[in-house]
Amino acid sequence: GKLELYLALLDESSDSLIASVSHALASTADNKLRVQATVHAYFDFVDDPGGSFRLIFESDLTNEASVRVRVDRTNERCASLISHVIAEDTGLDEQEAMLLAFGLGGLAQTAARQWLHQGQTIPKDEAARLVSTLSWRGISRIPLSHPAEDR
Repeated sequence: GKLELYLALLDESSDSLIASVSHALASTADNKLRVQATVHAYFDFVDDPGGSFRLIFESDLTNEASVRVRVDRTNERCASLISHVIAEDTGLDEQEAMLLAFGLGGLAQTAARQWLHQGQTIPKDEAARLVSTLSWRGISRIPLSHPAEDR
């Protein structure tokens, strides 16, 4: 039925976002560049002409349990990927790293959606640069557990 089709499309969109975030995080060992790449991944995701981001971030069906579970799982998976890097580099515990990861992912996702809804009046690369600068200035203040390494 319609719900099954919607769920299949939602799963496909979720997999795409998770893969993009994973690729961004794995693209470099430099944390500043990781932040930039991850923010760009969210901007690229919402800039997709197919509008698949709406299935995850703007769904009217989130009151449907099967949709809510998938949306939550997508956000949690992206945050988990980000939190792994944060915990590894800072020594923060799992809950602290996850909180920061949700904050960073939420910032990127919300800003990217706002940029799109404003009509993309700022060039995408510039918008993503602004948001990644804000993100980096915040997360870079968390001390590294191994500051001697070039990160």
